Amino acid sequence: MRLFFLLPRVPYPTEKGDKLRAFHQIKQLSKRHEIILCALNDGILHEDAIRVLKKYVKAVHVIPLSKPTILLNLIKALFSSKPLQVGYFYNPGCARKIKALINQYQPDHIFCQLIRVAEYVKDIPIPKTLDYQDVFSKGIERRLVNSPFYLKPFLRIEYRRLLHYENLAFGIFDHKIIISEPDRDLIPHPDKNNIVVVANGVDTDFFKPSAKEKKFDLVFTGNMGYPPNIKAAEFLVREILPKLLPQRPSLRLLIAGASPHLRVMALRSPRVEVSGWVPDMRVCYDTSRIFIAPMQIGTGLQNKLLEAMAMQIPCITSQLAFQALKAKEGEEILVAETAEDYAALIFDLLEHPDKAAEVARNGYNFVHRAFNWETETAKIERLIQPVSIQ
Repeated sequence: MRLFFLLPRVPYPTEKGDKLRAFHQIKQLSKRHEIILCALNDGILHEDAIRVLKKYVKAVHVIPLSKPTILLNLIKALFSSKPLQVGYFYNPGCARKIKALINQYQPDHIFCQLIRVAEYVKDIPIPKTLDYQDVFSKGIERRLVNSPFYLKPFLRIEYRRLLHYENLAFGIFDHKIIISEPDRDLIPHPDKNNIVVVANGVDTDFFKPSAKEKKFDLVFTGNMGYPPNIKAAEFLVREILPKLLPQRPSLRLLIAGASPHLRVMALRSPRVEVSGWVPDMRVCYDTSRIFIAPMQIGTGLQNKLLEAMAMQIPCITSQLAFQALKAKEGEEILVAETAEDYAALIFDLLEHPDKAAEVARNGYNFVHRAFNWETETAKIERLIQPVSIQ
């Protein structure tokens, strides 16, 4: 089949969850299908992006979104019924280019990642699939609780619009997929159980155990410009660390990941290192004793947890992030809610290396069993195949 992949971002480098997911889905599907990749781009294109992506696709088309264009898009969306998440990426000029590419390549199937690009294909009579990935409306609802008062009115409007649009998008596409069952249950549509759960995988050939000297007791990774990661980092430094340092004054924490927000940079101290962009995240896992992801808001499956578990590091996370994993609590991963809970679990692992090693081994075995890119992407392949050749 010839597949037309339409993405809101260029899926390389894979420093963000949506880019990582798209990259590996394309890589797997390219083994048996011809892929045309069309991606919007609101930033600086990485110098290696086209070269790397061309290993897996027949053609790469990058459509730039300039800052003035984005501003105009947002203004238009503000005075429409569309969510800003959708309006940010929608532009009539881009729509003409995308339709021209679809007419040129005549794909058998269109695959869209996220509702952000749904507007571009809603009237095109070709079979199509939407990857909701996770649920934007729930993410906004969770952000509402602790947002500044001046943002709450805008977030409430965005929340209502996203609820409506996530429901509307359901009817635009022939097939729908999503990253986890908890996320599927949040989609506001009566037929949401028809959405196929396609989890992420983890590249276990790349992320694998490696004995290195431990420089940090704790590590937290991710895109540090992303609101859920910013909030988690602040909770970790301001709520959890003060309960650890009196008894372990030499404890060290590494916060690693691209685009650290000023709020994250402000967390630096002699005990807290904020690294920013890291070319190889394995170094951060390798040199740390415990991975901690105290997620307070957000939705979806946390790729950072899969990577850390594949590196055979004991992991501690919140109930919110744990729900999508389906690991065995207390055996394959540890789960906490309050700062006191996190501190107790951290102390326990640091004081009992044998227990830490056991949790790490169990987590390692779990991700090898449950999170495989080839197995998960095969679900997409079965979904989009014409009935006549199934």
